Formats: sequence, C-alpha cells, structure tokens
Amino acid sequence: MTKDSITADWIAVDWGTSNMRAWAMSASGTVLAEATSDQGMGKLSTDGFEPALLAVVANWIKGPTTVITCGMVGSRQGWVEAPYATVPCETLPSGMVQAPTQNSDLRVHVIPGIRQNDPADVMRGEETQISGFLARNPGWDGVICLPGTHTKWVHISAAEVVSFQTFMTGELFDTIAKQTVLRHSIAADGWDDDAFAAGLDMGLSRPERLAGRLFSLRANGLLNDMAGTAARAQLSGLLIGAELAAAKPYWLGQQIAVIGDSGLSQLYIKALATQSAPATQVNASAITLAGLTAAYQRLKG
Repeated sequence: MTKDSITADWIAVDWGTSNMRAWAMSASGTVLAEATSDQGMGKLSTDGFEPALLAVVANWIKGPTTVITCGMVGSRQGWVEAPYATVPCETLPSGMVQAPTQNSDLRVHVIPGIRQNDPADVMRGEETQISGFLARNPGWDGVICLPGTHTKWVHISAAEVVSFQTFMTGELFDTIAKQTVLRHSIAADGWDDDAFAAGLDMGLSRPERLAGRLFSLRANGLLNDMAGTAARAQLSGLLIGAELAAAKPYWLGQQIAVIGDSGLSQLYIKALATQSAPATQVNASAITLAGLTAAYQRLKG
C-alpha cells in the first residue's frame, strides 16, 4: 500500500508546542500510516493550523473525515480553545470542541484539558495519555507520573482525576545546565550512575538544601576535578530527588505508573525503587494513541 492509496476512516493527532504527530486510522483502530511535522503550536498563528495539518494528512483524506486532536492545539494560543474541565473529573473530559475549517472534508475535534483551582494547575495532552492508560487498564486506581519538561503527578480514583501537581524539573535541569554558572561544569551528554544516586539521596533527604548543593557542583569541578558527566548526573539526581520529596504525598503507598520517554522514565523508576515504591513503565506514544482512540469511540457513540 502506497502513501497515496491510504484512506483513513479517521485521523488521530497529538499536537504539542514544538511538534505534531498524526496517525491514519481504520475504523477498527488499526494504524494505517503515521507522519510527523515540526509545525507545533508555538510556530503557528490561528490561520496556520489547517494548512499545517493538511500538509501532513491530505493524502489520507478521500471524503468527510473525523480528526481527533489533543495537546496544545486546544490552548488559548492554539487552533481553537478547548475549555478546561475541573477536577475531580473524568480522565477523558466530555465536551470536545470543533475547530473551524475551510476544507469541507475536515471535521476537527479538540480534546479539552484539565484544571485544578487550588493549588492552581493545568494539563493539556496528559489527560489523553491518562485516558489511554485506563482504557488498557480498566479499574486501575493509583498515581500516574508523566515525566517531561513539566512533570506531572496525577491521582486517579474510580476513573477520575482527583488531583494533580506539576513540577518544572525538566525545564529547570535544562536552564541550570545551559544558562547558569553551572554551564561551565555540566557536560552536554554522558552519565555517571553513582553521581546520580548521590544527588538523588541528597535531594530526597534534604530538599531544603538544593540551592547550596547546586553550587557545590561548580565548586567540586574547580577544587576536586569532578567530571562534567558526573556533574550532569548529580544535577539530575538532585532535582528529581527534590521533586520526589515534594511529591511524596502522591506516590507513598500507591500503585504507580510512569508514562513518558523511556530514558527519563527509567530515571524516575530507579529513583522510586530506592524508596521501595515500585512503578510500571508505559510507552507514551502507544498510550497517547489509545487515548485518542477512546475519544473517537466516545464521539461516534
């Protein structure tokens, strides 16, 4: 089957700030084709979303076609704003919003995000991953961790999001490593397991000392020849440790699933294991698609 011969029964789209990923789907839920684009929400004006989508999926459309989208495409700066549902709420909020289109064959629906009023927090895209996970694990209760630039800890009970908290750990790591005095000490890549474990222990046991421990990475490089790879790993350990200390009310004594990039997810799983908190790793791409499929099935009734 060539790309031009594919006819999608419907199309699934995960549209974030930086990138967009689309799948041509059969009515039974089989993936017929997939494609990616670097045309994320952050690069587009409101009238740029439809052309960006068609540049990727036009060959899959041979008539009126439903498109289910999640992520930042539904933000205030996106194609159309999909208002947040408020916790406690279903993991897949009702009330998808239809985006305006010029192409009469496009029926674009946007999944709403979820909000928490106190303490204030929001998510867009993660709700679809959570819904996909629960579609594959019906009746599951516990805590889902979604590591990334902004890591989220989400309490799930009776198929609802009860509460959640976002940690800027990934963004802090990138900013500290590249834009502070520690850029002179942190290697661009490489790893040291022992240094990560040491940083993790420090971050977990004394998170209030984080700012001082960070500068020690610079001092250890100057005075004790600490390798840049060790400094990189220890920085990661310190930040993840401090996050786990703050998120302890979420994960302590709970069933835990970790959804995200395999490398980063493994760090969280190793860190949780040191606290006798076993976690299950879940493939983020497959779970996102499962969530989009659940949204399509709900729309079709």
